[in-house]
Amino acid sequence: MSAYACFVQVIREEHKKKHPDEAVVFAEFSKKCAEKWKTMNSKEKKRFDDMSMRDKERYNREMRDYVPADGSRNAFKRKRTKDPNMPKRAWSAFFFFCEVERPKIRAKHPDWKVGDVAKELGKMWEAVSKKDVYERLAAKDKERYEQEMKMYKQGTFNQGTKRIKITPEMIESGNIPDSLLVDAAGTSGVDDIEDDIGDDEIDDDEDGNE
Repeated sequence: MSAYACFVQVIREEHKKKHPDEAVVFAEFSKKCAEKWKTMNSKEKKRFDDMSMRDKERYNREMRDYVPADGSRNAFKRKRTKDPNMPKRAWSAFFFFCEVERPKIRAKHPDWKVGDVAKELGKMWEAVSKKDVYERLAAKDKERYEQEMKMYKQGTFNQGTKRIKITPEMIESGNIPDSLLVDAAGTSGVDDIEDDIGDDEIDDDEDGNE
C-alpha cells in the first residue's frame, strides 16, 4: 500500500469508530481525504510513509515464500528483453539530481538500504533551489535520446557512448556541457543509478524518460 492508501485506510477506520452508524458516501469521502492529504506536511505524512514501508517489507517477505497454484515460482515474474545496442534512455531532472546527491548520502549513511536512500533523495528534491539546472540537463538528454532513436530506427545508430559524470560543480555553476555523452572508453562511471536500482525497478514513460 502507498502512503496515501495507508492514510485513507486510517481515516476510514477512525471515522467508523466515531460514527459507526453513519453511511459514508465514497466519492465525497475520497475528495475530503485528497484535500486533507494535500495540506499535510512531510512530518505529518511520516507516519503513513513508515506504514507504507512496513507494508512493502511485509509484501516482499511473503512473496519470497509464495508459490502460485501451478507450482511455478516464476509465474508472476516480468520478463523484459532489451536490445543492448539501443540508445540510452533519457534521464529525468530527478535522476540527474540523484546522480549528484546519492554519493553524499551514501558517504554519510553507509548502512542505509536502497529504499532509505531513495526516500531521503525524494525529500531533498522537494527543497532543491537549482531545479532549473537539472531540468536543462533533462531537456538536453531527451533531445539527444529522440535524435538517437531516429538513427536507431533507421539502422544508422552506433552504440558506444556513456554518460558523463554530472558533478556538484557543474550544478553550482550552471555550466552544462554541449554533450552529455562521451565515447565508452572515455569514462568508467555511466549509468550508476540504473546499476543501483536494477533494470526491473525502472519504468519508462512513452518518451523514453526514466
